[in-house]
Amino acid sequence: MNKMDKNSLDLEKLNIEKIKEIFPNAVTEGKIDFDKLRIVLGDEIDDRVEKYQFTWNGKSSTIKLAQSPSTGTLIPSKEDSKNWDTSGNLYIEGDNLEVLKQLQKTYYGKIKMIYIDPPYNTGGDFVYKDDFKDNIKNYKEQTQQTSRANPETNGRYHTDWLNMMYSRLMLAKNLLSDDGVIFISIDDNEVNNLLKIVTEIFGESNFVALLPTIMNFKGNNDQFGFSGTHEYTLVFMKNIESRNDLYGISLTPEDELEYSLEDSLGKYKQGATLMRTGAAGARDKRPKGYYPIFVSSDFSCISINRMSENDYEVFPKTKEGKEMSWRRSPETLMSSTSEIIINQTKSGISFYKKQRLSEDKINGKKAKTLFYKPEYSSGNGTEQLKKIFNDRIFDAPKPLDLILDFLRIGIKDGYVLDFFSGSATTAHAVMQLNAEDGGNRKFIMVQLPELTDEASEAYKAGYKNICEIGKERIRRAGDQIKQELIEKKNKAGLLDDNIVDPATFDNGFKVFKLESSNIIPWDGTIKFDEDTLFSQTEVIKENRSNLDVLYEIMLKYGVYDKPVQEFKLNGKTMYDVAKGYLIVCLDNNITLEDVKEIGKLKPRNVIFKESGFNNDNDKINATYTLEKLGVEEIKSI
Repeated sequence: MNKMDKNSLDLEKLNIEKIKEIFPNAVTEGKIDFDKLRIVLGDEIDDRVEKYQFTWNGKSSTIKLAQSPSTGTLIPSKEDSKNWDTSGNLYIEGDNLEVLKQLQKTYYGKIKMIYIDPPYNTGGDFVYKDDFKDNIKNYKEQTQQTSRANPETNGRYHTDWLNMMYSRLMLAKNLLSDDGVIFISIDDNEVNNLLKIVTEIFGESNFVALLPTIMNFKGNNDQFGFSGTHEYTLVFMKNIESRNDLYGISLTPEDELEYSLEDSLGKYKQGATLMRTGAAGARDKRPKGYYPIFVSSDFSCISINRMSENDYEVFPKTKEGKEMSWRRSPETLMSSTSEIIINQTKSGISFYKKQRLSEDKINGKKAKTLFYKPEYSSGNGTEQLKKIFNDRIFDAPKPLDLILDFLRIGIKDGYVLDFFSGSATTAHAVMQLNAEDGGNRKFIMVQLPELTDEASEAYKAGYKNICEIGKERIRRAGDQIKQELIEKKNKAGLLDDNIVDPATFDNGFKVFKLESSNIIPWDGTIKFDEDTLFSQTEVIKENRSNLDVLYEIMLKYGVYDKPVQEFKLNGKTMYDVAKGYLIVCLDNNITLEDVKEIGKLKPRNVIFKESGFNNDNDKINATYTLEKLGVEEIKSI
């Protein structure tokens, strides 16, 4: 019976395995032969001494840190949660670097949208300093400090911020689904550096937009020579090729007046050009999108094949002759020729999509690059939070309406992650939008439990750290949204299916807290006597519960998001995870009868506690019996 691996996903090992899979001829005796790999890659290797790059002190180390496994775990806190048994939402307290590592096995490639509002590095805000030797211990020490700012006088002012952000963004990219999108709020202090590192991590071709976002219409006196009114929102996709477009924002009555064209299928307006226009749309970036479109001489129809010798042949080129690419593949184009507008101009022929009114009502209007609404710039975030708490307990929270728009643009269903969650505006927005459109978005909030200043209103109101503020906001906002749904339902009557059912509306969340592993590490240096022998037989740390251990096992197995059912078998407590995928038994005095009963359930994997067996023979027999009954993997902790 093998021991269970106590570490989080080893990303370095995963990357090496991917290289071995793609380039098996570059592997010698199980190791990567980089000389052979260079030969296989040919001209794609850039070995010039002078080349375009962005670097700083500590960059290599922070990349290595991001890929190293975490030895910690996430401890469940049922008493701090709301609707533990039914909610799919998570609130996690801890250093987000370690938490992101812990989430890798379960959520790798599953997160549909990430929004973060990280420290802007203004000189007075907090910048976390990671420890390459023991980041769990470092996290506990850091969260007990009251002063953790990054002053401009620090000789590593930008370096510390870049090291903090780079590792976390690397891990965030792993978690995004192939069609996932990330929104990052930032201001002038680090916007240039942020754009460089996100471009490096996500790839230049996956850049979507850098949105000036109006946050203070009246302006402030923070900027020399100007009264500052805006921040920025940086938008990237995991793989821009996997998604045709973002969803857009809600239409207004004025928007609908734009749909002045009409055909047999209904009203439409001229939508996006069929030719890509940005730098990422160049022919060399998307060679498959460079092909000719043939237009009939009367401009009535198009095809990817020549229809007659009088056809016009049109390639995707700019006015200056630069070769670009079409937004659609030849196959997609031919299946939608009736939805394309053909425009003849002085400089040639252009193609545009018919943007139908019905589509926009469903998908939303394409958002403008200048992000502005009166709600964003009138102290909306502060006022909304003040109404919830009847006090000003958090400085400069993001406006709820801003995050709502990002959600409308980025996601319809699935997981939303915010690993700098602050006052939990993102969680509030997820619940609010689900209540409005019946969506099934689930939030995962991660926040460092930064201590509140003893002179602050938050501290005076009893909130000793930021996590306490965030959790309470979710509780209060969730209750308020659910009550509004109840009132709407009562007013409209039971027959109105357009209103989300308050009974099934998820306004709860499970709380977890970052901690060191529940499992006592084996220490081979100990010399045994009567006292130490007993201490080494118990593998679970004192004051840790079976539920703590269960969720650590679920993290390591990548089933953290699956349902759990506790049941009794032969008088022993068992946990069924993911409906038979994993059976966990942490009781003592496990007998062969217990093992046989577990085998009858036909689980795929079984986990026991090492000290749960009376002797080695019982362990050996348990393994043999379960393997004979078809169990794929039997391990112990």
